[in-house]
Amino acid sequence: MAYNCVVLIKQVPDTKRITGAAMNDDGTVNRAALPAIFNPEDLNALELALQIKDKFGGSITVITMGPPAASAVLRDSLFRGADDAILITDIRCAASDTLATSYILSCAVKKVDYDIVVCGRQAIDGDTAQVGPQLAEKLGIPQITYVEELIELNGKTITARRNIGAGWQQVKTALPALLTVTSDANEPRVAAAKKMMKYKKAHTPIEVEQKTQAENSAADEADIKALVAHKCSELEEKGLLIKQWDLDFVGADLNWCGRGGSPTKVHRIQSVVLAAKESKDVEPNDKAISDMIHELIEDKTIA
Repeated sequence: MAYNCVVLIKQVPDTKRITGAAMNDDGTVNRAALPAIFNPEDLNALELALQIKDKFGGSITVITMGPPAASAVLRDSLFRGADDAILITDIRCAASDTLATSYILSCAVKKVDYDIVVCGRQAIDGDTAQVGPQLAEKLGIPQITYVEELIELNGKTITARRNIGAGWQQVKTALPALLTVTSDANEPRVAAAKKMMKYKKAHTPIEVEQKTQAENSAADEADIKALVAHKCSELEEKGLLIKQWDLDFVGADLNWCGRGGSPTKVHRIQSVVLAAKESKDVEPNDKAISDMIHELIEDKTIA
């Protein structure tokens, strides 16, 4: 039996290169201040879907919500073996918290034929691990979170092992279902050279529009529109036009989207700088370390 998988992915700021300019005054992330990367555990989610496809057949659709630049992670997914890609981009999505994001994604997923929805456990820019479970709730399907191994797919049931911190659980549920995947689940495959050659020119309509405007700065709006339509038609014929949806297309209620649909508010941002008032060098040997521990105990720094 073949299974159709939908994988939710995200382009995130590289938090390993965090700077003081990483946050805006209103508490939102200044994404322009940091390099953008494929969210690490979303790669594990994609790999799990690819393993299902390799063994059972079916298709993989990747979906991301973000600005036009997020098309890069969709192309990367196609390079690794995904069959279809969808960009949800709309200025009205801006400042969505996890509740609004999961709502918008649920509207999009409902428009796709799926048996399994796969997400990374969490995104490194928020670390909430909330979007996957909230999405399952909005889709009305069971969920298995913190998946570290897919044990069995048999007809209309799926069995997986999930991490629970001090141990693990083996969980079986009916399909369709949603899985959130940890970094321990697998080792994501690299992009395939043949697929890179095939999909390197795959673009979303908004990317085509931006490129056309840059190359034809003197053209009027009507000419730009005609050129974009022609180029998009050419890409679609070659199977290289990445789908682009907005909130109207997915049928989202705007009251549940963006800043207005996000109950989470940032009260205050504080930059914390840790500075040592004094320091002491400790030699890397057993005696020096033992002396240091005794000194910390005497000072009641540790118990």
